Amino acid sequence: MAPVGSPGPEPRIETRVYSAEDAAALDAALRALRAGQVVVFPTDTVYGIGGDPWSTEAVKRLYWAKQRPRDMAIPILVSAPRHVRQVAMELPEAFGRLTARFWPGGLTLVVPRRPSLPDVVCAGGASVAVRMPDHPVALALIEAAGGALAVSSANRSGSPAAVTAVEALADLEGRVAVVIDGGECPGGIASAVVDLVGRPPRLLRAGGIGLEALREIVPDLVERP
Repeated sequence: MAPVGSPGPEPRIETRVYSAEDAAALDAALRALRAGQVVVFPTDTVYGIGGDPWSTEAVKRLYWAKQRPRDMAIPILVSAPRHVRQVAMELPEAFGRLTARFWPGGLTLVVPRRPSLPDVVCAGGASVAVRMPDHPVALALIEAAGGALAVSSANRSGSPAAVTAVEALADLEGRVAVVIDGGECPGGIASAVVDLVGRPPRLLRAGGIGLEALREIVPDLVERP
């Protein structure tokens, strides 16, 4: 596979588009994921592009499809809080309190990664960002795929995030195997990001939740300088 930024792009592939209401959509996406391909699907914020986090080649393909710099880690979306343990370890007590209050929804938590998680997912770092989206299509696909997917926004890096399948196709057709069209996503509001790796926990981005709401659950939360 050609690295990001190299002159030799991967061959274009056929992109198949399915309505989220089509009974064949989930099976088609799962087949693609199991073959090491990447797929596009709606979430509670914007459309996402996802692949198998345990497949180095699939994650490299995700980077290639987006033209995303390799030093930018890929978040993990899960279908239930218990699945975070697939990719993370040493979860602090605050993790359970925050997920009980804000998941599924717009809260991303940065936690210590499992050493077995491929380096390419985390850009070689010691942590991983995890979130449980509040969208039935996303949750059904992630659960059927095993509970966790490496997911970024479904657009070329530097382009606006896609809130419709048409917008995602404009950037990614020929680079992804399957697109599930679930209509327009809400868009507009990024998730809050809380780093639970160090002490005290740090708010990296307020998003749609805000510091005070988070401090009701984690009183020692501080803002990043």
